[in-house]
Amino acid sequence: MSIKYLSEGIAKPKLRYSIVSLWIKNVLKLENHQSGILSYIFCNDDYLYNINKQFLSHDYYTDIITFDYSEKNMVSGDMFISIERVKENSLLYNCSYNDEILRVMIHGLLHLLGYNDSNEIEKELMRKMEDEYVLMFKEIDNANSK
Repeated sequence: MSIKYLSEGIAKPKLRYSIVSLWIKNVLKLENHQSGILSYIFCNDDYLYNINKQFLSHDYYTDIITFDYSEKNMVSGDMFISIERVKENSLLYNCSYNDEILRVMIHGLLHLLGYNDSNEIEKELMRKMEDEYVLMFKEIDNANSK
């Protein structure tokens, strides 16, 4: 199992990556999956826009793009996250930057686990799971801060 946190042209967000990794491992365990290689690549809007256009033929900005390399229940993938979108969304949704980055990170992982958000029912389930798993992160973080 390998979880990597990389950046492309920007500074990585200030997160406790050991706690983030523990959280991700716990989510995978709860979802009955194993981790292969997971990479979170933090970047700016333009970098992610170019990936979106080149690989998905989409002409718009987004907060995350996930490339799935999973095989059976071995979860692997690259998740590109625009820090600029995360900051803007945290203001839009009136939440903290840290909560929003965690939400986006778990959103990508949920896609790798087979969850989708292409209709309203799927979006509602995805948001519910994001909220539950962000809360789980806070519990793990609090337990490891003592």
